[in-house]
Amino acid sequence: MNAKVALIGSGNAFFMDEGIGLYAGKYLKENFTYEPSLDIIDGGTLGFLLMPLLQEYEHVIIANTSSDDSKAVGTITVMSGDELIANQGIKKTANEVEITEMLQICSMASHCAQTTMVSIVPEDIISVCVDVTSSLRSHWERYIEVIVEELAKCGIQATRKKQVMGLDEILEQFANPSIEHGKGF
Repeated sequence: MNAKVALIGSGNAFFMDEGIGLYAGKYLKENFTYEPSLDIIDGGTLGFLLMPLLQEYEHVIIANTSSDDSKAVGTITVMSGDELIANQGIKKTANEVEITEMLQICSMASHCAQTTMVSIVPEDIISVCVDVTSSLRSHWERYIEVIVEELAKCGIQATRKKQVMGLDEILEQFANPSIEHGKGF
């Protein structure tokens, strides 16, 4: 039996680079197939709603930003849930605080998913704009590759489809949600 795995795209699409985890989740949903199946979840700024997901799945990969001032913009970091809990210094955004707190709470429960955070250091999480800075755009493909590599470590084989949706089209859907396209994922 295959382990139940989820990819959660996390962040706030209204604050420039902070939405990159959401955009990565949508991109991976639209442009890849997965064997065995993978649940891709629009995590937004889940807060307490992250808790049942951490208890339901065997493996959870969270795509997000990391406000780590000690690293250069575009630096991609992979951390386990335990490393996130231990690394108290990187909690600048509400989303970073909530993810860490939910991991701390769930670590005391009878079951908590093996959690991995794939984060990228943003340039701008202040500007109110559904977009990604050119700095992060230059690291986009590598960010996607690292997430796919982490999925492979969980036993998920990702196969790229003929590209259905590019980053700009994803940004357009987040900026202009409609009944036709829905919102998020």
